[in-house]
Amino acid sequence: MNNFSYARVGDTNGAVQEISKDAAAKFIAGGTNLIDLMKENVARPSQLIDINRLPLNRIEENEMGGLRLGALCTNAETAYDERIEKRYPLLSKAILAGASPQLRNMATDGGNLMQRTRCYYFYDVATPCNKREPNSGCSAIDGFNRMHAIFGWSDDCIATYPGDMANALAALEAVVNVEGESGTRQINFEDFHRLPGDTPHVDNTLRADEIITSIDLPEQGYASHHAYLKLRDRTSYAFALVAVAVGLKMDGDSVKEARIVLGGVAHKPWRNREAEELLNGKTATKENFQAVSDAIFKEAKGFEHNSFKIELGKRAVVRALRQAVEMKRDNDSQFHRTSTEPV
Repeated sequence: MNNFSYARVGDTNGAVQEISKDAAAKFIAGGTNLIDLMKENVARPSQLIDINRLPLNRIEENEMGGLRLGALCTNAETAYDERIEKRYPLLSKAILAGASPQLRNMATDGGNLMQRTRCYYFYDVATPCNKREPNSGCSAIDGFNRMHAIFGWSDDCIATYPGDMANALAALEAVVNVEGESGTRQINFEDFHRLPGDTPHVDNTLRADEIITSIDLPEQGYASHHAYLKLRDRTSYAFALVAVAVGLKMDGDSVKEARIVLGGVAHKPWRNREAEELLNGKTATKENFQAVSDAIFKEAKGFEHNSFKIELGKRAVVRALRQAVEMKRDNDSQFHRTSTEPV
């Protein structure tokens, strides 16, 4: 681990001023990803700016009729908040599908969005990686690529975004609020993370002098019909091979609106709006779900070790849609399906 300096700030303006002084500085809150990267010598910040004293740790009502998540709320606080469980159970389930209880107690909502890929080669400083060192090459393309992307990849990078929370936020069409030297701005969630293109080292659209202050959830939470399905090598503390976040608006047996977001398959949460629209006004049948699934995966392309994700993903979409339609719910409790039934 390289030497670095440390600063603590007490307000958002101070955080922006401090980060603006040094392009190699990093914010630290929970540190659940950054510290790992520093230990592996992947991240070498010149300064750590501690933002834990910023007043950004509350969950409040917002002007959209939804909730505003402070960037420093922990994943655990968010997942177990009664308002989140009742109005946005998809988000709660997605968070609880990730990491471990210990990590969720430390990881912050803002930091969760900033986590970097878990590509083996990204973490191995002895191998070329365009994400770690631009223009050095991508070792995963001709290497062991079982966990890697089947959508949106480029010749420079085939890594995937590893988070679960972001998949639910993408389905909910959340908004990320940020503050920088130029003032405040809002980023629609689908525009926050980037595809790799020829600059895979740039993960998102946050500017160098900006800090995430909060995340806005809309009024619509798909509480009555939703599902979060995460398929992985083991049932806990593992990244997704394929994850599916689904939110449905139903009218009897017909689907009025569908949101379908995939995780573990691209450099960002993957959503195909044209495929979603195929369900609008259609009866919730396995055949219609299969047609949507086929449309989503029409342009998927795998590599030597990860092509299995295509068929796995197709089945996962159908299964998640069925779970969302069939789920039962009352005012006091939620029915949680397990992930043990066959795909």
